[in-house]
Amino acid sequence: MAKVNVKICMGTTCFVMGSSQLQDLVDIVKNRYGDDVEVSGSTCLNHCTNNSEYSKAPYVTVDDTVIQEATIDKVLQEIDRKLKENE
Repeated sequence: MAKVNVKICMGTTCFVMGSSQLQDLVDIVKNRYGDDVEVSGSTCLNHCTNNSEYSKAPYVTVDDTVIQEATIDKVLQEIDRKLKENE
């Protein structure tokens, strides 16, 4: 099974719009998925520069999928979908 990679944007816009709460994903993911999923932060994923609506922050990528207005629940749902896809 391929490892799922999650990147949380920690750039200024995303951080102010809520990515600071997404840092909890590190512990949640480790407890829930073990080594099947890797979570890391990024200084900027540049999605807000490609999207004129900054209100779509915070951004998270799960492999190649971009999640706008990311929440812990949205990210976990996408991880579950990716893991099922990889079975």
